[in-house]
Formats: sequence, C-alpha cells, structure tokens
Amino acid sequence: MFEGLRDAVNAALDAATPPPDWRDLRGQMHRAAVEGRAALAKMRDDLSVTEEELAVERRQLDDARRRGRLATDIDDQETVEVARRFEAKHEERVAVLEQKLAAQHAELALAEREVEDMVGQLKEVERRGLATDPSAPAAADLPDAGETRLREDIDRQAREADADARLRELKKRMGK
Repeated sequence: MFEGLRDAVNAALDAATPPPDWRDLRGQMHRAAVEGRAALAKMRDDLSVTEEELAVERRQLDDARRRGRLATDIDDQETVEVARRFEAKHEERVAVLEQKLAAQHAELALAEREVEDMVGQLKEVERRGLATDPSAPAAADLPDAGETRLREDIDRQAREADADARLRELKKRMGK
C-alpha cells in the first residue's frame, strides 16, 4: 500500500526536478579533481617529511648504540645506562615512524586511484555533455581545454601551498 504511494511521490518529484545542467556538474567535478590533485601533492610532501624524520631517528638510534658500545668498552656503567635509555627511545620512534610511513604510502595509493577515477568520470561527463548540448564547443576542443584548465588550477594551488609553507617557515625562524 505505502510502496505505491512512495513510488508515486518519487515519480512526481522526478518529473518536477529538472535534469542537472552538465556544465554545473562538470564544474563541480572539475573543482573536486583539482582539490584531489592538490591533496595528492600535500600527501606526497607529508610523506617526504616523514621519510626525513625517519632518517634522522635512525641516525640518532645508530649514535645511541655506538655510544653505548663505547661506554661498555671503557666500563662506564652510568653512560651505558643513559645510552640504553636513548636507544630504547629512538627504537620506539623508528618503529612508529615506519608504521606512519607505511600508512602514508597506502593512503597515497588509495588517493591516487580515487583522483584518477574522478578525472575519468570528469572526462565522461564532458563527453556526454558534448553529445547532448548542441551549443557546446567541438568535442575535440573541450578535453584538451579542460585538461589544461585542470593543470593550471593544480599548478596555481601548488604555488600557493609552496608560498604558504615558505611563509610559515619564515615566521618560525623569526619566532612568530
């Protein structure tokens, strides 16, 4: 009984709702793809930072181990104990950073697949929109223009992110 009523309401809503404008849809998808690619760039930067942090921790772990061996060789128990504490601390940090790095690699791979899927869907929307809109530009013109705009937007966002990072670093150096 209610199913028929629900179907009738849905049919009325569908009939009253105009079809989405493909240009609006394309614009939204374009923005999502640009944001996705900018997010990928940030994820790659974050991954690079984690790799650097891990390298520093590994060096500090090696230093702590070396100091512990040297202290053992000269029979300095107090220094041996301090070196063991530092070694344990750095081992734990290395383990955490290795886990973080693995998670960042997995997250980046997932995000790359999602962005690639978004770009594919965007191209499909453009292709379908061109087929249904006689006033649209020629089919050969839009994908190149759309890809160029996408690249320009990504480049602009990357430049802005780089400028923001440099400004934060400068403020950090100045103590603000």
